[in-house]
Amino acid sequence: MELSAESIRRIVHCREYLDHKLQDTDELFYGINTGFGSLCDIRISESDIEQLQANLVMSHAAGMGDLVPQEIVRIMLLLKIQSLSYGYSAVRLELVERLIAFYNLGILPVVFEHGSLGASGDLAPLAHLSLPLIGMGEVWYEERRQRADVVLATLEMEPLQFKAKEAIALLNGTQFSAGYAVWCVLKARKLANWADYNAALAYDAFNCRLTPLDPHIHKVRPHAGQVFVADHILRILSGSGMEQVEKTAVQDPYAFRCVPQVHGASRDALAHVEHMVLTEINSVTDNPNVFPEDDLIVSGGNFHAQPLALPLDYLAIALSEFGSISERRVYQMIGGQRGLPAFLTALPGLHSGMMIAQYTAAAIVSQNKGLCTPASVDSIVSCNGQEDHVSMASNAATKVRRVVLNLERLLAIEWMVGAQALEFRRPARSSAPLEQLHAAYRKVVPKLEEDRILSVDMENTLQFMAAVELPEG
Repeated sequence: MELSAESIRRIVHCREYLDHKLQDTDELFYGINTGFGSLCDIRISESDIEQLQANLVMSHAAGMGDLVPQEIVRIMLLLKIQSLSYGYSAVRLELVERLIAFYNLGILPVVFEHGSLGASGDLAPLAHLSLPLIGMGEVWYEERRQRADVVLATLEMEPLQFKAKEAIALLNGTQFSAGYAVWCVLKARKLANWADYNAALAYDAFNCRLTPLDPHIHKVRPHAGQVFVADHILRILSGSGMEQVEKTAVQDPYAFRCVPQVHGASRDALAHVEHMVLTEINSVTDNPNVFPEDDLIVSGGNFHAQPLALPLDYLAIALSEFGSISERRVYQMIGGQRGLPAFLTALPGLHSGMMIAQYTAAAIVSQNKGLCTPASVDSIVSCNGQEDHVSMASNAATKVRRVVLNLERLLAIEWMVGAQALEFRRPARSSAPLEQLHAAYRKVVPKLEEDRILSVDMENTLQFMAAVELPEG
């Protein structure tokens, strides 16, 4: 990654403006020549400004808990660079280039999960992201967790000394919550696609009617997601021989019949969340903002993460519903109905087959329900009442990641069960895309002939699904 010429020009211009401004006026500018938070009315002398910046990063590096996954830390770095590159943050070019060097060299700061209220920026996580710039804290480098000063010395990089405004520009911002949001949206896109393929396989495995997918139904209730899902599953099932098999039920359970409505609503929610996240990651979210062309340094609240908190809670609910209806299809397929043996084993009683797979799915679905309790409705006053309403976007962000991981597991269980159920429909064949996927899957997880350790099959299914690139639809 490198900066464009225009980004370099804007960064340098903004910094030069701030330096001249501080020389020409005695005016107080929040976080630049004042204390922070409720200490905003305390003037900091010019001789102490650099110490103020270092103190800010050290004092705010108060994170605890699990480590933020390295792939999300990498996204955080990218998003912080993106925000600073617009030239409204008055940081030096040298600082942005050091962040880019970290990104390009794979130097990933060690960041902890707890410490942000999602309001005055993701303070503690971003402080830990910033510590290595001044040779403090720890980083992941060359697949090892190491002291930042040791890594900098190895690479012959001098630790930076932050100038006025730089530390607050680094610590204010939503890059922790937004980093999780980006990761979750990208994963959710793939999982939404798998959910449709799972449902298509379940349609054939459970010998369902295709009438709920008829476009006439969706034309008169034209929610975009609903229309898309019905058409998508019809296309996946096109040419399936199972359509010719006699149907024994007039109607199918809702977990099959209402897939377009349920999957579609979740897809519409995902589209809304994606729009909000795209806006956020292409924004400037520190404070104060510096506008050289208008001779303005304006203190506001762009660091407040409410625009992420609400969508992230919404995303958790939407993804949880994919998993909830998936588990219901699993329950139906193992129930000994429609010519399928109980628990999808040829010798029920002696063998338990897929029985406990549904227990695991039910436990995961139940956990997701708890994780869907919204974080954004909570607020705890902090900083002597100065920060009296906070978004809790960080908690929403870490929760939704757990929902994503749980949804992956639920879809893996359903695929495993659906593939087993399809074996009892032979010699009838499903559609070409599903048969190709089924054949590839059987090279990884063989048909269940007799009881074996299902957790191994589940994990192998998870890996199989992660490795497959499905058509986007």
